[in-house]
Amino acid sequence: MIAAVFAGAAIYVNVAEQPARLRLDGAGLLTEWKPSYKRGFAMQAPLALAGFLCGLAAYTEKQDSGFLIAAFLMLANWPWTLLAMMPVNKKLSAMDPAAANPEAHDLVRKWGRLHAVRSALGAVAALAFFFTGISILP
Repeated sequence: MIAAVFAGAAIYVNVAEQPARLRLDGAGLLTEWKPSYKRGFAMQAPLALAGFLCGLAAYTEKQDSGFLIAAFLMLANWPWTLLAMMPVNKKLSAMDPAAANPEAHDLVRKWGRLHAVRSALGAVAALAFFFTGISILP
């Protein structure tokens, strides 16, 4: 369930929020992105960690490697975010919305592509948890 919530939130950002924000001018784009990013991070980081820990617990109990794979797919969001996304996050966070930087749109587009990897990791983890859970039912 945690992986599905994570994936759903991440996919929502890519299919609904990101296209809408890209229609804004540079100032509006940054004004929207900054608080949205902070709130999203505050929600998704703990979900990724909780999904990982629950996957480890399920693996420990059931000894099915599918749970371990799903757990590490959830955890993979942390290094991806820190190594691939953080440089873009820092650049966007440092931009002044009032300065209407033309680079903002390009960076937010890049951020969206990088965020799509988080969506994919969450979705694949949710599917791995689901199919592993089904395979161990009596």
